[in-house]
Amino acid sequence: MEPIDGLTSTNYKAGSVSNLQMAISSVFSRWDGLQMAIENQWGGRDSHQKSLNLVSDVFSWFSHSKPPLYVEDLENLLHETLLLSFNTEIEDGSIEQQVAEQLMMIYEENLVGSR
Repeated sequence: MEPIDGLTSTNYKAGSVSNLQMAISSVFSRWDGLQMAIENQWGGRDSHQKSLNLVSDVFSWFSHSKPPLYVEDLENLLHETLLLSFNTEIEDGSIEQQVAEQLMMIYEENLVGSR
């Protein structure tokens, strides 16, 4: 996939930051694999908190990674977090075909809207 030139947090408008965080949270709330992990407490009793941490981690990845950003790196972050935090591997292709792609598109939209 083509890389995306990112913005640092210093030139990302506050409204866009809030919108991006809400959008990440929204994508995760519709992600069946993550929702199953939370509901079944695959990450322990603090599974819900771990999902909130994932939102924060992905936002930090977008705002602090040096451009260009690659979807494969985001996919790796999601796979690693699910494995370490929820002791699960999502093998249904949703990370690659759904979640990471959507997040990158949302990021691009917020990036363009913040300029």
